[in-house]
Amino acid sequence: MAVSWTGAKLGDRVLDVCCGSGDLSFLLSDKVGCDGKVIGLDFSKDQLSIASSRQQLLSNKSFTNIEWVEGDALDLPFMDGWFDAITMGYGLRNVVDKHKAMQEIFRVLKAGSTVSILDFNKSNESLTSTFAEWMIDNVVVPVASGYGLSEEYRYLKSSIREFLTGKELEKLALQVGFSDARHYEIGGGLMGCLVAKR
Repeated sequence: MAVSWTGAKLGDRVLDVCCGSGDLSFLLSDKVGCDGKVIGLDFSKDQLSIASSRQQLLSNKSFTNIEWVEGDALDLPFMDGWFDAITMGYGLRNVVDKHKAMQEIFRVLKAGSTVSILDFNKSNESLTSTFAEWMIDNVVVPVASGYGLSEEYRYLKSSIREFLTGKELEKLALQVGFSDARHYEIGGGLMGCLVAKR
């Protein structure tokens, strides 16, 4: 859904900010095809190495259109108005300056184009919040523990509590200059996706 909401199409040049191990980048690659270009940007060399390894292992011809770039979401190393679409998956919640990150996304996105930002949802509904915390404690962290990653996921509850609500994300997008911004709750309200048009 996050990739589809960008409106990315064959031949487009697209950016996946905070790409991690490349999940959204690979989906974007399928959307833009061999004539398009995908840039997966992350500050973590380790994550980019995993993404590059996955790219080589997966036998999809269009994945050759992906380039992995080490960089900072608060200082994107691209020209103004360079991208036809942008995604960000589970990254905005973790940047130190959300306003600056949104300004940078706005700057490098072409006029009339769309960014789609997927993340955990900070719900105003107490039942949804309680269920999300239960899922983190009883599903996410235990599964992560099985892979030796429990410490990497223990911060989730506090980071979600400190994150912006959907309405606050919409307001932020409009403040930095986006012409339209809508936040959609998905996955029973556990996840959310901000879709903003420049």
